[in-house]
Amino acid sequence: MKIGVPTEVKNNENRVALTPAGVDRLVHDGHEVFVQAGAGLGSSITDDDYRAAGAQIVATAAEAWGAADLLLKVKEPIAQEYGFLRPDLTLFTYLHLAADRPLTEALVAAGTTAVAYETVQLPDRSLPLLVPMSEIAGRLSVTMGSYHLLRSNGGRGTLLGGIAGTPRAKTVVIGGGVAGEHAAANALGLGSKVTVIDISLPRLRELEHRYGGALETRTSSRYTIAEELRDADLVIGSVLIPGAAAPKLVTDAMVETMKPGSVLVDIAIDQGGCFEGSHPTTHDDPTFAVHDSIYYCVANMPGAVPETATRALTNATLPYVAAIANKGWEKAASDDAALAKGLNVQGGRIVLDAVAQAHGLAS
Repeated sequence: MKIGVPTEVKNNENRVALTPAGVDRLVHDGHEVFVQAGAGLGSSITDDDYRAAGAQIVATAAEAWGAADLLLKVKEPIAQEYGFLRPDLTLFTYLHLAADRPLTEALVAAGTTAVAYETVQLPDRSLPLLVPMSEIAGRLSVTMGSYHLLRSNGGRGTLLGGIAGTPRAKTVVIGGGVAGEHAAANALGLGSKVTVIDISLPRLRELEHRYGGALETRTSSRYTIAEELRDADLVIGSVLIPGAAAPKLVTDAMVETMKPGSVLVDIAIDQGGCFEGSHPTTHDDPTFAVHDSIYYCVANMPGAVPETATRALTNATLPYVAAIANKGWEKAASDDAALAKGLNVQGGRIVLDAVAQAHGLAS
């Protein structure tokens, strides 16, 4: 099979979809890998590194897309890439289609087989290709949130852990999944007071057991969220419904009651965000004001640490990439129910119900 790896074009997206180790495995299995020149530079991977592993370096995105039977990306195609979509192409990447109607319509119109990393789902309902980026986003959310809490950056001027004789900041994490737990752990590590809010009592019990008395847990409700936000310094939104648009759990009215200079980081922004008023931002211009608070809504947060994120992503995706390359999409999906759940669009129709429902379209 011919496998294409283009340079990512989203704002400040420095990850790449395949490492030289991944190239080596695929070439060893008898496949051809076409990597666009410079695709790995943001992740500290040179063209020579790819050549040494057996890749063919092509000059343009058109060549990388055009040569491919299977196209690997990190982030969803943007408008300038829609022209590369075609019926005989299998696209494997993060798609987040429930929050992106134009891309959904472009994939349907092109007839492309579109497989989303974020909806590949194991029998225990875990999301193996989302986990590594959720881990990174969770940890980064606290790093970015604490940075924007600095007075020089428009925040309250609060140090998360305080020092002796001063109060610690309060961090509220909404959603106790993978990203939420990593956010909570990072905030605890910096000395913050931490409250985790989740709808699942078993999950809250698990977090209580794991972290003992270091954090507080609350069962999710509108009343609880509003109550916890009033004295919060940092809020992390990490709610996920696989493949579907994120629910808006933090309302504009709640934010109005918060302390001036508080910071809210919306990890769920790829799926539309879990704060009312959230909209995607970029690393170039990451924040905006809502009342007297600061929203951070960067849609590709792990792109800030590409050397780590690229390797973590390929570690997770490569077994699935190899299965598709070795067997073809249909056989690979037939053999692996988890991979089959990644299919979002095929043959000019939406396959994933959550995407169809998000846009009021037929599946």
